[in-house]
This record gives sequence, structure tokens and C-alpha cells, in this order.
Amino acid sequence: MSFLVQHPLFLSAFSPELLLGVFGIILLLFSSALISGSEVAFFSLGYSDVKKLEDSNTVADRAIISLKEKPRKLLATILISNNFINIAIVILSDFVLRSAFPDETFDQWATTLLGLFTVPTAEQTEFWGRLLSFLITIAGVTFLLVLFGEVAPKVYARINNLQLARLMSRPLDIMMRLFHPVSNILVRSTNIMERRLAGAGNGNSPSRAEIDEAIELTVSQEKGAGRDIDILKSIVKFGDVTVKQIMRSRVDVVAVDFRMDYKELLEIIKEAGYSRIPVYENDFDNVTGILYVKDLLGHLDEPADFEWQELIRPDVYYVPEAKKINDLLKEFQVERLHMAIVVDEYGGSSGIVTLEDIMEEIIGEIKDEFDDEIEVVYKKIDDFNYLFEGKTLLNDVCRIIGIDTNTFDEVKGEADSLAGLILEIKGYMPKTDAEITQGAYRFKVVTVSKRRIEQILLTLPKN
Repeated sequence: MSFLVQHPLFLSAFSPELLLGVFGIILLLFSSALISGSEVAFFSLGYSDVKKLEDSNTVADRAIISLKEKPRKLLATILISNNFINIAIVILSDFVLRSAFPDETFDQWATTLLGLFTVPTAEQTEFWGRLLSFLITIAGVTFLLVLFGEVAPKVYARINNLQLARLMSRPLDIMMRLFHPVSNILVRSTNIMERRLAGAGNGNSPSRAEIDEAIELTVSQEKGAGRDIDILKSIVKFGDVTVKQIMRSRVDVVAVDFRMDYKELLEIIKEAGYSRIPVYENDFDNVTGILYVKDLLGHLDEPADFEWQELIRPDVYYVPEAKKINDLLKEFQVERLHMAIVVDEYGGSSGIVTLEDIMEEIIGEIKDEFDDEIEVVYKKIDDFNYLFEGKTLLNDVCRIIGIDTNTFDEVKGEADSLAGLILEIKGYMPKTDAEITQGAYRFKVVTVSKRRIEQILLTLPKN
């Protein structure tokens, strides 16, 4: 019993410095857990969580929204704070370990271990004693940090992200202000590295053909792979498609004049079968509003002089031809719209584009129980010959004959229709029966009017 009382570990157990050091380690571990968990808590908040925070409008919730508006700076602050705390834990742990176990203790352990194999010298005993001290410190601190400072708090934060984010919103806001100079340098240096890495990686980025080949290799063994492959390829090129490539040109748009009488309007609506009709004044270049057919349901028995113009909605949305359809889809979602008027570079109306047109670029043709006519008019003569209308969009042509939609990109110029492709290649209006060869594909002008090419015969290569 007297030996135990006189042992250095027992004597140091009641040392104020040692007790203070152990308490400091526990406090720092708790702080590390909170900060590590806050990383998961903040960056796992979903749309519904953010909406809930915006509606509650408390001080803590406003602080969370403010922090999430600067994600890079928030992450930098969390990492800097966590590193400082972890360094403090390592230093304090080394102090506690050396206070509890003097160097002589490790030298004795080293002598005992080395004595199993050989008679150690003083230098060997000192070296292995220091190594044992270092390994025990590192192993112990690593275990504590990983278990109590990383794994456990992040598991908890994943389940209780909103509560932990509210708890840590104010402390993180203070730390963000405190570490602003350091975090600012870290964020800027990260941006510089990203730009350089992005620039260096441009030459190694996969081409569209390589991505398409990878999709085919990945999906080709699955049942119903053809449909899945087409959808995946459409998603890959979705961001490169412009409004002009999918819009309905003005010659095919069903629109009504502002001065039209009600009976004539109903006949046009019944024949067209659309739920939204653009309304113009004088000509289609001056679209004044959109008429929603559902607004007419309570007025079907009105006389011809019924003032249906009062039902026109003036929320006309204009988009340029060059706008990417992925950006337009986001705008449709934000504005809650389904139709936009497409304008050319001179401000004239060149057509319309709808939400359905955008979705069809990914999932293909959308048909409902009211669609009787085929959107793309063509005739398949045999496996190698197709008869198309000249106004058919190139994207639709490529999709129908089963080739990549970028097949004619090098020669199509600004053309988006099959007739436009022929005009771009020839440079003038061809005559009937004129034949044009482009690569492995042959085009024959079947019918042509004074103003446009009406029908084109497309012949595919035999292989």
C-alpha cells in the first residue's frame, strides 16, 4: 500500500495542474465535437429546413441563413477553428501524459521490452523511451479525436442538424468575424487553385463522344437500355441546347388577333387543342398577352360580341433565341410559367417555347389523350430513306433516324431546321430534285416553293 501511495502516477493524480489539464482536454474535445458536428449540420440543411428558418425569423435562424449565404467562408472558419482546437488537444495531452508518466517510467518500459531481446545501452533506452511516449500520445489523442471529435458528433449532427445549427449559429458567427483575415486568405487561395486546376484540366476533359461511349458501355447490358441511353445522353447535352433549337417557329404558332370575335376564337381553340394561346395586336411581333383556355370554361355560351379580351393575362415572358434551355427551365420554375415568346436579335417574335418543349429534350415526345396528330411529320420509306418536311428541326431529325444530334454541327451554321441546313450548305435556294451530299448522308429536295423548301428526302449510309 505504501508503494502505491508513493508511485508517481498516484502522487500526480491529485496534482492541480494534472486535474486542470484533464478538464481542459475534456472541454476542448467537447468544443471540437460541436464544431465538427456543425459542419454536417449546416451543409445538410435541405430546402424545407431553409424555408422553415426563413418563416420563423428568430435571431438564431437569421444567423443560420446569413452563414449559409457564405458557404466557403463558413467552411474555412470551421476548419480553422477545428485545427486550432485539435492542436491545443495534442499539446495539452502531451503535458498531461508527461505529468502522469515521467520520462523515467517510459525508460523503464523500454528497458523491459528491449531486455526480452538484448541488453540495451543507455542511448537505446532513452531513444525507445521517447518513442513509446510519442506513440502513446499520438495513438491516444488520435483515438479521442476520431471517436469523440469527429465520428460521434457528425452522426448526431446528421440526425439533429437543425437543432445543432441553431446552437452553433452565434458562436460560428463570432468565430467568422474573429478569423476573418485568415479565412479570407484561405478562401482566396482556394479560388486561385481551383481556377488553375480547372485550366489545367481542360485539355483532359472527356469529349461528348467519349461520354456517350461511356454511357453505352455502362447501360448497354441492362434491360430496356436503349431508352435509358437516350435519356442519359440528352441530360449530358441539355445545357448546350438553345431555345432556338427547340422552339416552335412563328409560322407554326397558333395565335389569335386581339380584335377577333368570340365565336371565331372558339373555333380556333377547338381546332388547335392548346391550353394557352398567344394574343397579338396587328401582327405576331406585338404579342400583348396569353389567353388561358380554362378561363373560357364559364363563358362557352356567350354571344359573338362577348368581350373575351378581359380574360387575357398580360404576363408575357420574352426570351432570346440564344438562351440555354437549362437556364430557361430555372426561370420557368421561379416565375411559375409554362410558355415564353422567343425574340430574335432585332426584337421580332420568332416563335414560342413551352415547358413541354424543354422536358421533351430529355425524356422524348410527350403525348396525352388529346394529342391526335404527330408533332414531327415524316414518312419512313424504308430503313435507309426518310421523307421530312423542310421545317423539321435538326434535333428531331437526328433523334428519329438514330444519330447524334451534333452530327451536322460543323456545317449547319445558324440553321436549326432541315431546310436551313440545306440552305447553309448550298448558299442559295435549290431547285426540285437537287441532291446534296454531306458526309455519308444524301439529301434530295422533293418539293420547293418560291419562299422555302417544303420536303426533303434523307438517305442514310448503307453501313
